[in-house]
Amino acid sequence: MVDRVRSGSPYEATIGFSRAVRVGERVLVSGTAPVPPAGESVASGPDDQMRRCGEIIEAALAEAGATMAQVVRTRMFITDPADADQIGAVHAELFGQAAPAATMVVVAALLDPAWKVEVEAEAVL
Repeated sequence: MVDRVRSGSPYEATIGFSRAVRVGERVLVSGTAPVPPAGESVASGPDDQMRRCGEIIEAALAEAGATMAQVVRTRMFITDPADADQIGAVHAELFGQAAPAATMVVVAALLDPAWKVEVEAEAVL
């Protein structure tokens, strides 16, 4: 059985994806950017952007029946290596209890030029 979680992101319909997909005991969370709540601006700091990504991921995991503590893998895509320490510190705040296998990759750009980070997560129940 496959369960799909939608978050209401404006990109879900246009790109055709789910925020998260649960297959059995595995939950896969799509690349999650720091999309702000409606009417708000994207946070400017990489640490605040990473926290926003965490909020969205945590909500998707919860809807799929998982928690941040069950995350076994993360992938962080960042646009500036100078932001790595701040983003990594927030990653530790968010996922430190789980201590997942993690990857951080510097990319040329993300979909929105204001985004400094995008994060994928995988959990096992």
